[in-house]
Amino acid sequence: MKALALVVLCVTLIVSSFARAADDAKAAPEKERDGLPLLFHEDFKDAEKALARFGFDDPTAWKIVQDQGRNVLSLVKQSNYKPPVRSIVNRAWIKDLEVGPFVMEVKLRSTTRDYGHRDMCLLFGLVDDSHHYYVHLGKVADPNCNNIFLVDGAPRKNIASKVSTGTPWDDNYHTVRLVRDDKTTKVYWDGEHVMTAETTKFPVGRLGVGAFDDTGNYAEVTVWGRKK
Repeated sequence: MKALALVVLCVTLIVSSFARAADDAKAAPEKERDGLPLLFHEDFKDAEKALARFGFDDPTAWKIVQDQGRNVLSLVKQSNYKPPVRSIVNRAWIKDLEVGPFVMEVKLRSTTRDYGHRDMCLLFGLVDDSHHYYVHLGKVADPNCNNIFLVDGAPRKNIASKVSTGTPWDDNYHTVRLVRDDKTTKVYWDGEHVMTAETTKFPVGRLGVGAFDDTGNYAEVTVWGRKK
């Protein structure tokens, strides 16, 4: 009986080891996307190391929390930050990474009430506080909601040539992908192409996540690109 129990234990350990290896392999991002090498991947498993990889205008507005059984970066309140021109207020940007063409994929979940301007945002081409782009993923599209915005030393301006009627927020996680080349940026929501804009200004800049007015969780951030 002891021998049988030992065999069962060994088999269980082997199966568990293979399962963990399979999960790790599944979680690992592709080494290349659209001909661009992997530059950055964060899944927030190690909270301290993850926080050190991001910069925040207001660190008190951001925390690593548990959500649906995993660590996530959470925007928990409105930041105490006033941009020099009207633009996104809540920002977490990736440190030590400036890219030209890139693919950025983010798994995110809105944690606020449902209303017309319910939003989360992704930043790119970030040169400084007055010069950058951001994607506003808003519930119902209007001139100030659900668009790609340019901040060029003046209040943000919508620039998308293609835009959906709105972002269908619910309480689940979704995957948003930004694809930028030398001329345009395209936005994909759960694989569906929803926005396009000409983005020839600020060809090199930082990347980040955030929101204009609301709270939300970011479970995974991955970047492929050309590092500058």
